[in-house]
Amino acid sequence: MSANSLSVSRAFTGLIRRAGAQSQLAAASRVRGGAGLPVGAAPAPSAPLDENEELIWDDGSPTPEPCLDDVAPMVGKYEGLAMLSAGLGFFTFVGYLAKWNDKASRIPWTPREYPYDNLRVELGGEP
Repeated sequence: MSANSLSVSRAFTGLIRRAGAQSQLAAASRVRGGAGLPVGAAPAPSAPLDENEELIWDDGSPTPEPCLDDVAPMVGKYEGLAMLSAGLGFFTFVGYLAKWNDKASRIPWTPREYPYDNLRVELGGEP
């Protein structure tokens, strides 16, 4: 056996050992690290499901969660309307303030400066 093939076989052996160690580590972490469900799998349904069963997220944990958030009871429609109006009013106020303070829009061109006192006599002013 040549030295080159010996080093290649050693490299493959080390690679296989590392892969085996990683798979053992992954298996141990699945068991000990809590990657599985805490209470086991849910039993298969033995009766027809309820109409609203699809709205519950049951992943096998002790506390199933609703799929949809209950936002409606937290904020009433008038309170939501007040928040929306306040937000839109604030941004409208900022927009009008920016428009009022915009000096460039009042004079959209650069004022020209003419010689001879800005052509005062030439434009009909007194000499």
